Amino acid sequence: MQGKTIKDNAITPSGRSLLKAELHLHLEGGAHPELVRKLAARHGKNLDHFMRDDGTYIWSDFTTFLKCWDKVAEVICTPEDYADLTEDYLLRNAAEGCFYTEFFISPDHVALLGMSYDDLLEGVATGYERARATCVADGFPIDARFIVTCVRHMGPEKAVGVAKTVAAKPHPLVTGFGMGGDERMHSQEAFAPAFAIAADAGLLCTTHAGEFGGPQSVIDALDHLPVKRIGHGVRSIEDADLIKRLGDEGIVLEVCPHSNVALGLYPDLATHPLPRLMDAGVLTTISSDDPPFFATTIGKEYDSLAALHGWQESEMKGFTRRSLQAAFVDEETRDGLLARLDAS
Repeated sequence: MQGKTIKDNAITPSGRSLLKAELHLHLEGGAHPELVRKLAARHGKNLDHFMRDDGTYIWSDFTTFLKCWDKVAEVICTPEDYADLTEDYLLRNAAEGCFYTEFFISPDHVALLGMSYDDLLEGVATGYERARATCVADGFPIDARFIVTCVRHMGPEKAVGVAKTVAAKPHPLVTGFGMGGDERMHSQEAFAPAFAIAADAGLLCTTHAGEFGGPQSVIDALDHLPVKRIGHGVRSIEDADLIKRLGDEGIVLEVCPHSNVALGLYPDLATHPLPRLMDAGVLTTISSDDPPFFATTIGKEYDSLAALHGWQESEMKGFTRRSLQAAFVDEETRDGLLARLDAS
């Protein structure tokens, strides 16, 4: 896929006029149907059981979403595939004005496909460098980092193995450790040993909580894991004491509104608790989670919320600023990103 240019297909009104940043994105979950078709053809795989003719993915609830996600991810099975996916996603984000992205990547998942952690790193790093070179040439520099995740429903022992692997093989683009998967399985505390290994290796930490697990899952994460960010966390709104704690401790929520609506947490964006979280003093950011699955993009997230709530550019820039302030980067990189935002 070398030789591409930034896609001139920004589908949202703000386009590149508002700089955006994204902290919560599952790499395989960002696979655009167009790319998935190319990869399926590359490997001779059939898409009928998880993709419709119009390119939408087939699922109906959280359980079937996870199964569909796994089927899509099985098509992405070589370092070359991961390079193409990373490049494609970053160029699509850049077309919508996103200049900083953090991806979740899973060594346990690629191991099921016969790939090693080294294979995964080779692919994502190659894709990132290709996208970055394209964006620099087009006058819109981008940056990205990767957060290695353990898979919750694979259990705490597997998580320890992932943490040990990542700690033993530091990489400049891998700056974080987190946990994804089925939030309904196991406790946060059960994964404390894995998170301790990662934190001791200098990785910054986040975990999914407060989505399907309710506010108690956020409390458990804060009590037992070395996290300063929570993936989703929106159901914290159900517990006033927790809301105060989030504000007091400066915990950042990686909020993914369209994901929450698509998966049935809230009936529509109008009832989503993001404005109430903000009014209560909770630090919030905006991300797209698994965008093609939820008919969204990072640009759509920004623009839909601005239109719904009447938020102006200053409010929307605030989401980008909080994302950069919470990003898993060194301070020199953070200062540069913030300076660029300030100058925009």
